[in-house]
Amino acid sequence: MEFLAVADRFAISHYVRTQIRNINEMKAIPMKRAIILTALVTLTCCALIAGCTSPTTAEIKPVETTVAATTAIPPPTTITPVVTIDLIVTLPTEQFVDLQLTKDRTNGEIHLLYNGGKGEIGVQKIRMKVTLSDGRVIDQYMDDGNRPRRGDELVVPGTRGSGSDRCEVYVTSSGKVYKVKDELITSVRY
Repeated sequence: MEFLAVADRFAISHYVRTQIRNINEMKAIPMKRAIILTALVTLTCCALIAGCTSPTTAEIKPVETTVAATTAIPPPTTITPVVTIDLIVTLPTEQFVDLQLTKDRTNGEIHLLYNGGKGEIGVQKIRMKVTLSDGRVIDQYMDDGNRPRRGDELVVPGTRGSGSDRCEVYVTSSGKVYKVKDELITSVRY
């Protein structure tokens, strides 16, 4: 009989614990609903306050003004070309490449030699723009705009004699264009 009493007490205590757990779970469901409802009401209020529900077809009418028409004849001016030198940008150290710019004194040709360097993996294009002393401009890419390799050379005809040519060299590295050289090159006669 004593065994039955112990088993009954255990069954009753287990039943009571199960009922308490079920009651606590039932209390949690309305609480979750209340939190979700509060969050939705808060978001709706924020959207209304921010004006996110305003119509998208707003019409703005400009104010009409009248302006008296006067014609002024500007004085004649002469425009003289000005040579502007853009700033030379030093490549970041991890993108550095070695470029040598020389002018052949016998025939006036301008040579740009690419020697590679730490950043040769990122180099996409090398462009040289030469403004000759007579005003002509020659603009060419090394390897026809393809990725250059060590030892590639770009040769452009320059001014023979004592004239100086302006050479600008641009390197496209990792998607950015850097102006790395801007020099006036003259032929030196011995």
